[in-house]
Amino acid sequence: MTRTGARSYGNRVLTTVQAARYSVRGTSLGGVYTALHVPELDALFDCGLPLRSAASVTNLFLSHGHVDHAGALPALLGIRGLHGVRKNLRVFLPSTLAPVIAEALAVISRLHRWPLTVDLVPMEPGDEVPLRNDLVVRAFRTYHPVPSLGYLFVNRVKKLRPEFASLPGPEIARLRRTGADIFFEDPRFELAYATDTLPLVLEREPALFDTRVLILECTFLDGRKSVADARAGCHIHLDELLPFAHRFNNEALVLMHFSQLYTPADVRRLLAERCPPDLRRILRPHVPETENWPG
Repeated sequence: MTRTGARSYGNRVLTTVQAARYSVRGTSLGGVYTALHVPELDALFDCGLPLRSAASVTNLFLSHGHVDHAGALPALLGIRGLHGVRKNLRVFLPSTLAPVIAEALAVISRLHRWPLTVDLVPMEPGDEVPLRNDLVVRAFRTYHPVPSLGYLFVNRVKKLRPEFASLPGPEIARLRRTGADIFFEDPRFELAYATDTLPLVLEREPALFDTRVLILECTFLDGRKSVADARAGCHIHLDELLPFAHRFNNEALVLMHFSQLYTPADVRRLLAERCPPDLRRILRPHVPETENWPG
């Protein structure tokens, strides 16, 4: 397991975890707040805390509507206004949540006396939305008591079909101009985000095991909470994650959303003690180096 970095954020601390080619910046504590910024994707995952350093982000991906994941959206929009960010934040979210968020922002806009506007992108499991020419985001179902989604980022690289590989450049260019089908897409799973979910998501979404970086909740780590308790709240217990240890082909597995039952030191110690070596090699626990959790 690699160590994390931390920097001051008022009286809080933001943690940065380097996971393969991506930086995962922010903070996450189960039931309290989750907000994680991946600048390389121009993406913010959940908004349980208004991250000033991520205020200019283009895309916010809400997993569900619980306040520790969505409650700081108005504050984030206020910071964007303060910073002069003119472009609306694009908010990806479960489709049934969209009208509720729109209604809530309308009410808070009246309180704020300034319009808090966003561009809502309602999604259902299996929906895909292009983010740029070579990158799409795909929604998948997660398992929580309220409507919830996870998000998978797929880089679609175009490659020349093998049967055309020996052709000279001018001939390939000519075929392209005619619209000939000489390329195929080689999808690469870059990053996935799944939180507040039963481990059933790993069985139903096998692509998660092959994503370059997987950001995954692991709320409970030992006997202080039983597996039955974790299931009752629709969260992942380490006891139910360990049987999958041999299947994680990721370059980095970022575990987050730990319960406040544990100190940051507890999290690092329990993962080091309980996880097999091959899993520890890719683990990037999203915990600060401080003695206590931020806030």
